[in-house]
Amino acid sequence: MSYSYLFKYIIIGDSSVGKSAILLQFMEGKFKAEHDTTIGVEFGSKIIQVKGKNVKLQVWDTAGQESFKSITRSYYRGSICAFLVYDVTNRESFTNIQKWLEETQNYANDKITLVLVGNKIDLANKRQVSYDEGHEFAQKQEIQFVETSAKMGQNIDQVFRKSTEDILQKIENRQVDATNESLGIKIGPQLTEKMVSDTKKTKKECC
Repeated sequence: MSYSYLFKYIIIGDSSVGKSAILLQFMEGKFKAEHDTTIGVEFGSKIIQVKGKNVKLQVWDTAGQESFKSITRSYYRGSICAFLVYDVTNRESFTNIQKWLEETQNYANDKITLVLVGNKIDLANKRQVSYDEGHEFAQKQEIQFVETSAKMGQNIDQVFRKSTEDILQKIENRQVDATNESLGIKIGPQLTEKMVSDTKKTKKECC
């Protein structure tokens, strides 16, 4: 399927918070109880329709371990959106979000859209981090916030769709330059064809 834009996403956070599970659920609508530890970076892509446009999301799932930091940092700058993921049943993973946020601020471009994602809400009886705590942190940092369950598929499609919508809005408002590929955006064949067609039409009408 052709698309108007390609957006590059990055998923970051501590090990075992469900980053790979979020990617798998979004890409294939599946959940695997046992996931091999991500070595470096894993990748998936999918086309979704938002605001009447086909948008291809190229999603990079990064390893959470310190030993892979030098590899994953290279993916920050060229991304237009980052999901900062923690596990609602693991307080330490939430505490470490501050560290991940600082990493993003240090290495990503200044146009990046940030989304705080509290995963594993299906494990309600093991919850250590309340919704209000996540919401308050996100408000303070002025970033988006959503709670998800990669296992149940809850809010997975929505978090990708909402962030894509926000990026498209920023492009429309000229807050983000869609022609600047270093930001993690690429104009797709669908839009290129339309632009060529519109140019030809304008020339035909005026000359």
